[in-house]
Amino acid sequence: MKKILLLSDTHSYIDDVILKHVKHADEVWHAGDIGNLKVTDAIKALKPLHAVYGNIDDDKARQEFPEHNRFTCEGVDVWITHIGGYPPKYNIRVKEAITKNPPKLFISGHSHILKVMPDKKLNLLHMNPGAVGKHGFHKVRTMLRFIVDNGTIKDLEVIEFKK
Repeated sequence: MKKILLLSDTHSYIDDVILKHVKHADEVWHAGDIGNLKVTDAIKALKPLHAVYGNIDDDKARQEFPEHNRFTCEGVDVWITHIGGYPPKYNIRVKEAITKNPPKLFISGHSHILKVMPDKKLNLLHMNPGAVGKHGFHKVRTMLRFIVDNGTIKDLEVIEFKK
């Protein structure tokens, strides 16, 4: 069993409140638009991190993190990318691959809109944690917290902060 904290679109913003949630997780997953690498450095100092770069990220972030990060956690096939789209309108860069070999959990960021929805056709769950940074059009900063255990995803919670 692992407690996961999922965040995205930090846009160089990290604070003690976010880090408090990091401390309570077993792993942190970041779906891109990191901004300054001080964000991921602060997270990695506390917990294991799976991350991808986003469209605003510079060469340093692109050297450290991949565009797509696919891995298995507690029996769940996870795919994280920044610009992924939503079921069934996936981004052209992932549509063919996700259709041929869908993960159990597909995570993207970019939109700054929190959304969790099933794709019944591909038998996967899509998550977008919204944006936890202060840059962007979103009015509420959000992250997701959940448990991955023996091939299942459970106890999903939304964490909200005022902008």
